[in-house]
Amino acid sequence: MRTMIRIKVPVEIGNQTVQDGTLPKTMMEALERLKPEAAYFCPDQGVRTAFMIIDMQDSSQMPAIAEPFFSRLNASVEFLPVMNAEDLKKGLAKIR
Repeated sequence: MRTMIRIKVPVEIGNQTVQDGTLPKTMMEALERLKPEAAYFCPDQGVRTAFMIIDMQDSSQMPAIAEPFFSRLNASVEFLPVMNAEDLKKGLAKIR
């Protein structure tokens, strides 16, 4: 299932982990491991935020995906099922 992961890093720990290299290392490892179809990075509500769109095969993957962000960055991690335009078109066609 196409899933958006939202990773939010608190400012103080974000500052520390940028300085010591943990934040860039953790993000690069996640990109290599998860192979997202898209990844975006921006400030959101005043904190460093990453959005990654991945194909999650099973909900049992959530702990392994989230744990590096929890333990290394003290981040909050959310998983949201999402659709692209093609998925939406397919889903809306089923309503008729």
